[in-house]
Amino acid sequence: MQKEVEEMEYNTTRNHLIMREYGRHIQKMVEYLLGIEDRETRQRNAYAVIELMGFLNPHLKNVEDFRHKLWDHLFLISDFKLDVESPYPIPTRETLKARPKPLPYPKRYPKFSHLGKNLEIVINKALKEENPEKRQGFANAVAYYMKLAYNNWHKEAVHDDAIQSELTNITNGQLTFTNTPYVRQQRHTESRDRDRGGYGDYRNKRGGSGGGKNFGQRDNRGGGGNNNRNDRNDRGGGKFKKRYK
Repeated sequence: MQKEVEEMEYNTTRNHLIMREYGRHIQKMVEYLLGIEDRETRQRNAYAVIELMGFLNPHLKNVEDFRHKLWDHLFLISDFKLDVESPYPIPTRETLKARPKPLPYPKRYPKFSHLGKNLEIVINKALKEENPEKRQGFANAVAYYMKLAYNNWHKEAVHDDAIQSELTNITNGQLTFTNTPYVRQQRHTESRDRDRGGYGDYRNKRGGSGGGKNFGQRDNRGGGGNNNRNDRNDRGGGKFKKRYK
């Protein structure tokens, strides 16, 4: 009996895989679409391929207008040779291969770099405010932010007079805060002190103040061992009582 031997297909003999995320089978389906002469049959099979492409790549559903992207990929896989009607504008090689325009980098040069550009925007808005209550609220918020920014970059605490002096220099004396902005001072050695003191406190708690309690108990146990034995003998009359007769 003569056996039919199928020739093995190697990747070196295959055509270039245009979009690897869809696999070889989708590309073969698209190539089959190119060979269909009936336009209605080709259109119907194109919709079936689109549904299969969306099923194989469910992550595209999170992309805005993902079906539009699927149709663009279909034309890209067919090398823009597929003649079907698309519900979206049919792309061309130039539109898909075109590089996006570079985004302009925001160039903002703050006068006070340690406070940032956003604080200048808030200060300018506060200076334009005509309502005295809102203007005062802006000043208090700006002072709080300035103190917060100072504590983030400095170990020592800052006094409110220094904040008011800097705010006066920035606004030419037009803003004055009335509240006392409280910001918890962030100390870099707190964690280390907590770790060191935690173990020491644990030992001190066990030993009491100065360790006298535990040391006293140890002395009673060690040095007063004979006394404990005498007490035990006094209770029992110097004899061991039998628990069971």
